[in-house]
Amino acid sequence: MLVRGRDQGSGSRLGPIVRRWAPRPSPLQSLAASLDAEPSSAAVPDGFPAGPTVSPRRLARPPGLEEALSALGLQGEREYAGDIFAEVMVCRVLPLRALPRAVTPEMRALVVDWLVQVHEYLGLAGDTLYLAVHLLDSYLSAGRVRLHRLQLLGVACLFVACKMEECVLPEPAFLCLLSADSFSRAELLRAERRILSRLDFRLHHPGPLLCLGLLAALAGSSPQVMLLATYFLELSLLEAEAAGWEPGRRAAAALSLAHRLLDGAGSRLQPELYSPEELGTLEPCMARAALRGPAPGRAAVFLKYARPQRQGTSLAAACLLRRLQSEPP
Repeated sequence: MLVRGRDQGSGSRLGPIVRRWAPRPSPLQSLAASLDAEPSSAAVPDGFPAGPTVSPRRLARPPGLEEALSALGLQGEREYAGDIFAEVMVCRVLPLRALPRAVTPEMRALVVDWLVQVHEYLGLAGDTLYLAVHLLDSYLSAGRVRLHRLQLLGVACLFVACKMEECVLPEPAFLCLLSADSFSRAELLRAERRILSRLDFRLHHPGPLLCLGLLAALAGSSPQVMLLATYFLELSLLEAEAAGWEPGRRAAAALSLAHRLLDGAGSRLQPELYSPEELGTLEPCMARAALRGPAPGRAAVFLKYARPQRQGTSLAAACLLRRLQSEPP
């Protein structure tokens, strides 16, 4: 896979994806202990557990919701604040079997890593990337796919996501050019039709980026915390198991981890919409992805957030996590 742009990720294959974690519900020391453990070397062929079911009681309308919507520029929607919160935060996830047997987590990560590069090169909106990855996972969970067509499928998902989120669309011919002409414009449009048919035109999805903005407004998070949480959230796109995480829970884990690293072990998100057990399997996965650095085939997000425009967030996150590992228990 090739992108003629700013960053060209390596196409090499990685080892099997790390297994899920279940640290004890304690502050930063338990997170450090879980990061020190060895990842599993066994591939997961059938799917990924979705973790504890989120209690609807915990996701009842939190205090300050109207003010949070106003902070996001939705002053006119205050009357529907409860409905908006329920629609955004209580969202169904994909079935447990998130990948066909022929598609490994490493293959999926290569496609997503390349989509991150194309997304940044084209200057697309953040929601476009999350929707494209969701469409990719939805298509993969719905049936088989030919391995040599994975890149075509990824580009077609990005093209459909652009039609949902962007005001100006990239030309199909230009997307083919970015793919080193590995497929034609006609093939791209046929792939788009197959996606729409297989997904039955069900393209709407309140992504985790929207959930992150809402949770950060509720918690009054600083811009530095928000930037670090956005980095953790984007890193989770590369993890195949993340397809089984609810968008709200994934956003809460990223924001909670960012607060704990920047504000200290005693800091907790307020309001507490999720229990520590509900976030305990997600935060170590994000932290380990941050510690992995620019690994072959998974370097795009790290390099993207290492730039001065994003304040070297990926480098700072790795330093904070390594310092956490070195602290005595």
